[in-house]
Amino acid sequence: MSDKIKYELEFPIQVSPALLFQYISTPSGLSEWYADNVNSRGELFTFIWNGSEEQAKLLTKKSGDKVKFRWVDDEEDDSSCYFELRIQVDEITKDVSLMITDFAEEDEVEEGKMLWENMVGELKHILGSN
Repeated sequence: MSDKIKYELEFPIQVSPALLFQYISTPSGLSEWYADNVNSRGELFTFIWNGSEEQAKLLTKKSGDKVKFRWVDDEEDDSSCYFELRIQVDEITKDVSLMITDFAEEDEVEEGKMLWENMVGELKHILGSN
């Protein structure tokens, strides 16, 4: 097993933190932009893309702040990898940003970043934030 590389992205989004939190923390919100469909049973979330399913365990949910998931497949590898969606609000300007932390194989980091950029672009479109 090769070690995955941690990377972080920041996306300014012109929307209230409370509304943004609904889109990053609920199955209905996530299915609007992150996956074709999302179901949850307790802390286990099932993400569905083009008919294929991936399961992730909700590790942390801090209301209005962040959610952190670990893919079940990574858990079986005893991996410390996760993906986190965190809302950051600038204390002075009150600008809102979505901070994303994720992991990828070294040769897949750029692809992972592009994927997040596309998905967050869709989120911004839904929220009317350009």
